[in-house]
Amino acid sequence: MAAPKKSRGPAGGQGRPGRSLALILIAMVALTGGMFLADQPTPRLGIDLAGGTSITLEAKSEPGQESAINKTNMDTAVQIMERRVNGLGVSEAEVQTQGDRNIIVNIPKGTNSAQAREQVGTTAKLYFRPVLTVAQGTPTPTPSASTSGKPDPSTSPTAPKAENGKGSASPDPSATTQGRAVTGGLKADSTPDPKASTTPKGDASPSASTADQAATAALQKKFEALDCSSAASRAKATQGTKPTEPVVACGSKEDGWPKYILGPAEVSGTDVDNAKAALDQNGQWIVQMEFTKSGAKQFQKITGRLAAQQQPQNQFAIALDGEVVSAPSVRTALSANAEISGSFTQQSAEDLANVLSYGALPLSFKEQSVTTVTAALGGEQLRAGLIAGAIGLALVVIYLVAYYRGLAFIALLSLLVSGILTYTLMSLLGPAIGFALNLPAVCGAIVAIGITADSFIVYFERIRDEIREGRTLRPAVERAWPRARRTILVSDFVSFLAAAVLFVVTVGKVQGFAFTLGLTTLLDVVVVFFFTKPVMTIMARKKFFASGHPWSGLDPKRLGAKPPLRRSRRATAPTSDPKEA
Repeated sequence: MAAPKKSRGPAGGQGRPGRSLALILIAMVALTGGMFLADQPTPRLGIDLAGGTSITLEAKSEPGQESAINKTNMDTAVQIMERRVNGLGVSEAEVQTQGDRNIIVNIPKGTNSAQAREQVGTTAKLYFRPVLTVAQGTPTPTPSASTSGKPDPSTSPTAPKAENGKGSASPDPSATTQGRAVTGGLKADSTPDPKASTTPKGDASPSASTADQAATAALQKKFEALDCSSAASRAKATQGTKPTEPVVACGSKEDGWPKYILGPAEVSGTDVDNAKAALDQNGQWIVQMEFTKSGAKQFQKITGRLAAQQQPQNQFAIALDGEVVSAPSVRTALSANAEISGSFTQQSAEDLANVLSYGALPLSFKEQSVTTVTAALGGEQLRAGLIAGAIGLALVVIYLVAYYRGLAFIALLSLLVSGILTYTLMSLLGPAIGFALNLPAVCGAIVAIGITADSFIVYFERIRDEIREGRTLRPAVERAWPRARRTILVSDFVSFLAAAVLFVVTVGKVQGFAFTLGLTTLLDVVVVFFFTKPVMTIMARKKFFASGHPWSGLDPKRLGAKPPLRRSRRATAPTSDPKEA
C-alpha cells in the first residue's frame, strides 16, 4: 500500500501568521504615510464641530406663478443645490427643506465655502436672446433729436443701433459689444437661411395692433429709465417677465454696465448638455458648452438668421438670471458647440460652468438669513462624547482583563490596530470623497468599539470551548477558528447591512453615523482575519499561554477542562477487546 500523504499545515494566516501581520503592518504604514503626504493629519470636521455658515433661502414666486412653489419643485431645487455644492468639493454640506417655502443650507468652513454660498441660491436660468437695442447703462435723457451723432433714444427698440456695449460707436459690424465673445465649436455653412426672416423678433410691423404698440412703447420707456449702475434697478429689470416676451436687461460692471432690449428667448439653459471651464490657445479662460441635439438645431437656426443682420441686431445675448454675461456678434451659423470667452478668471469660469452643468433651479430664492455657526457648542458635545467613549473603553478593558486576563493583551492590541486604521482612513476620505467627521460619526466610532470587542470575545470563547474538551492550546486555536469565523462574519454582515440601509434611507448627519458604523464594521473583519488570528497563533506557541498559566486566561483547571483526549483513548483501549474481558 502506498504510504499516506502527510497532511499539510494550514494555509494563509493559520500556517504562516507572519505574512498576514506583515500585510497589515504595510497597510498601516502606507495609510499613515499617505495621510501626511496629503497634508491631512486630522479628519475633516463637520459644521457642528468646525463651525460654518447656515443659510436660509426663501422661495419666491413670479407674478401669476404662485402654484410653482410646491413639493416637487422644492425637492428638485434641493437636489440641484446639493450637486452644485458637491461639484465644488465642499465637504459635508447639508441642504434640506424647512416648511413649504424655505431651504436650509449648512456649509462648513472650507476652501470653497464662500463660492458655495454664492452659487447655492443662484437660479442659473440661462437664455440665448437676440439683441434688439443696446446703449449705455445710465438713464436716457428726455427723448429729443441728437446732435452729437448718437441715435435718437426715442426711436423704436428694434431700430438698429451703432453703439457698442459701452455706448460708443462701433464702425466694425463684426466687433463684439463686450469683453466676452462666443464662438462655435463646429464649422457650418456661413450662408444664411433664405427662409429666415432678417427682421428680429419684437419688430412692430405697420399692421401691429394698438396693444402691441402700447407694449412696445412701455418697453422703450422702461429701457430709457433703466439705470444699470443701481442694484435695485437691475433686480427689477427682468422681474415678472417670461421667456417668450422681449425684456430689458443689464450687462456686467466690467463691461461698463451696458443695457439692452432683448427679444424672446430662442435657446434656453435646458438645451445645454454640458459645460466646462478650459484654457484656449491664448491661455485665456473660457467656458465651453455642448448643446443637446434639439438645442444644437435651434442654436444653428438662430445664429444663421442673426448672421445676416447689421450691428447690433446680429448679436445675441447670453442672459444668466437676467444679467447679460455676454453679447457677441454672429458672423456665421454655429452648430453643436459654443464657447463663452473674455474677462474670465479660472474661478469665475469654473463657477459659471458648474451652475450651467447642473441645471437651473425651478424657483427663484432670496436669502432670508445668514447665520455663522461657531464650533463652541459642538466642541463641548464632542468632549462629552469622547469622555463617554473613554469611559466605555475603560469598562471594556477592565472586563477583558478581569475575565480573559492574558488574552486581554491580544484584544487591546487588536483594538489599537483597528483605531489606527479607522483614524487614517477617516483622514484620507476627507479630501478623497468629502467625508467630514461630525458628532453622529463620533457616536458610530464609539459603538464600533463594542462590535470589535465582540468579535474577539467570540473567538476567545471558541478557543476555551476546545480546551474544555481536553485539547491543548495549539490545536484548540486552529479548530476554534472556522467556527468563530462563521459567527464573526454573520454578525458583521448584519451590522454592515443595518448601516447600509440606514445610510440609504436617511439624510444629513445621520448618514455620518451610518457611514462610520459601516466603515468600522468592515475594518473589524480585516483586523480579526489579518491581526487577531495570526497573533493568537503565534502566542499559542509561547510557554506562558501553551502551559495554561493561571494569568493566561486559558488555564484548563479554571475552565473545567476534561482529561486530554489522547490519554482517554489509551486508558480505554485494553478493555475494548472482548476476548480479554
